[in-house]
Amino acid sequence: MKAAVYKGKEAIIIEEVAMPTLEDGEVLLEIEACNVCGTDLRTYRHGDKKIIPPRILGHEFCGRVVESRSKDTDIKVGDRVLMYIVLSCGECRYCKAGRENLCQSRTTMSYHLDGAFAPFMKVPAKAVRRRQLFKVSEELPAGHLSLAEPLGCVINAHGRGRLEVGLKDKVAIIGAGPIGVMHALVSRYQGAQQVDMFDVMQARLDKATTFDIDHTVKAEKEGSHLERAQELTDGLGYDVVIVAVSVAQAQADALEIAGKAGRVEFFGGLPKTNPFATLNTNHLHYKELRISGSYSEKMSDFQAATALVQKKDFPADKIVTHTLPLGSITEAFTLMESGEALKVSMNPNL
Repeated sequence: MKAAVYKGKEAIIIEEVAMPTLEDGEVLLEIEACNVCGTDLRTYRHGDKKIIPPRILGHEFCGRVVESRSKDTDIKVGDRVLMYIVLSCGECRYCKAGRENLCQSRTTMSYHLDGAFAPFMKVPAKAVRRRQLFKVSEELPAGHLSLAEPLGCVINAHGRGRLEVGLKDKVAIIGAGPIGVMHALVSRYQGAQQVDMFDVMQARLDKATTFDIDHTVKAEKEGSHLERAQELTDGLGYDVVIVAVSVAQAQADALEIAGKAGRVEFFGGLPKTNPFATLNTNHLHYKELRISGSYSEKMSDFQAATALVQKKDFPADKIVTHTLPLGSITEAFTLMESGEALKVSMNPNL
């Protein structure tokens, strides 16, 4: 079969690889769609020490079971499924606390095991045994269903009392990419009074206007967007600020535009080559801000996301803006970087 194989920095090659062969307990999926994540783009541009090439990337996918060597699951051949991609130990203090996303020895599909930028992918026996495959609708496009993985990460960020978005809250989201859009949707589902979107790219802000966004603001070097934030909040600042980009300045801006007693979420991690931001920590002190971070998702978050993407009112068709054949994987990266695309879905059968 032909797969998109990561060879190293700026090297993803479409090449012939062997069909996966199953061992006891494993399941084989025929991949219907695998969406491109910002992490895939960062890995392509900058590399990732956690990924040892050659590796088939791709972790936002929907597939159909075509072979099973497992007796420990109710998933059968023919079922259409999504997968919770974190493989946790189940024994460490974090797993036992229900926070398997923080597992001390976790492995992940497409990082440590081959992912879904390929026609077929095998699911490890541990994941099958732990019921990490979820049956999904036959009616919805595979690329739309594949949004469950990043949406689960967004839901995790809103959980455990971190953001507590409510009916009176004004929410600012910095970063108008697909993650930012999903944060806007979840904030609105939780009842946010006002949701505003900030970004440096006008093309992305233009796309954001097709969602339930109240105001879009173009971030400028001279800081005029900070003044605009004050105008949009009657001088009080935002109750909730979510940083959905991996940019240090965005984290600094978040503290500037947050209001008193505000909650700030650093969703996007900074590049590991320079993971530092200069922050005015007086804002924490004088405004009594609460800052949180989030990483990946728990299985309960993924389950919630799987249910949400199958609801009729979830605007998946506006989030997935492009569908391409697997051979056009580098074109997907270009579309993402230009702002022309929100989410790009790769179809290995085109």
